[in-house]
Amino acid sequence: MRLSFITGAAALVASVDGALQYKGADLSSLLMLEKSGKTYKSSSGTVTPLETLFKNAGGNSVRQRVWVNPSDGNYNLDYNLQLSKRVQAAGLSVYLDLHLSDTWADPSHQAIPAAWDDSSISQLTWTVYNYTLQVSNAYQAAGIQPSIISIGNEIRAGLLWPLGTTSSYSNIADILHSAAYGIKDSTLSPKPKIMIHLDNGWSWDEQKYFYQTTLAAGNLIAADFDMMGVSYYPFYNSAATLASLKSSLANMASTWGKEIVVAETDWPASCPDAPAFPSDAESIPFSADGQTTWVKDVASVVAGTKGGVGLYYWEPAWIGNANLGSACSDNLMVDANGKVRSSWSVFESI
Repeated sequence: MRLSFITGAAALVASVDGALQYKGADLSSLLMLEKSGKTYKSSSGTVTPLETLFKNAGGNSVRQRVWVNPSDGNYNLDYNLQLSKRVQAAGLSVYLDLHLSDTWADPSHQAIPAAWDDSSISQLTWTVYNYTLQVSNAYQAAGIQPSIISIGNEIRAGLLWPLGTTSSYSNIADILHSAAYGIKDSTLSPKPKIMIHLDNGWSWDEQKYFYQTTLAAGNLIAADFDMMGVSYYPFYNSAATLASLKSSLANMASTWGKEIVVAETDWPASCPDAPAFPSDAESIPFSADGQTTWVKDVASVVAGTKGGVGLYYWEPAWIGNANLGSACSDNLMVDANGKVRSSWSVFESI
């Protein structure tokens, strides 16, 4: 069963090599890692800036998470401007992932920045508008025009809690509308694509419910954003099959006509205590070769979707955090010494 899928997927990948507009990776932690003394090396062992290694591997876009006021300064606006200057100088495009928080934002955490006034939804949306406006204008002033800006990170359960929980989809809609218009009203030229990003991209029911409910609830309209981004991981739910992803993305594309991006994905180089994996991925090994196969398979699904334009591997070079929050011990595309694995070159073939 899996053999026939791989054969079909391999044939499709062969026919769509180079088809994705955005061949990306999230390299958010690079500056922090370099500050701690980490370096990166080519397959021959030559120490090389990570963004150069990525460009040489066929990558063309870098995702960066932006936190509002983190306690240590990592991932704040100044940090990201510094990183983006290097990304741009390497000939790569910039994708900003605005967490709208001082720390991690995900399905379990959407904490409002400590300094933001959430005494009312009108005050909060005004703050959000001015924040996205400020970030966008700062980038234009620095001579950097992001290709993509995501307004929130994995916001299926809402954002900017407690006002932006799913107890009020009207509030969620108002927040997203305000975030989008801060970008639209900015000096950025050309304007970036505006993305809404949810987790569980394989689940059409969850994607459909969020967008149908939010678009019906308040000020957000379909014209406010350009892209739908999804996270798609194989190790959190055995129902996250490639077939389910294909069906979900196809339904999203046909329902809303937006560009589609897999904004986060990973595959293990090692997973000795593996949880249940999706059935149509069970034959993919936990290795660098398996990472290559996985990325090609996911890219094939995206490229085969109407409006499917991109894939981003999440933090492939975060030395010292190789499990990347999963039950698998190592999901990196570099080894513990920063030397790129064979999977690093997969971006040239998607």
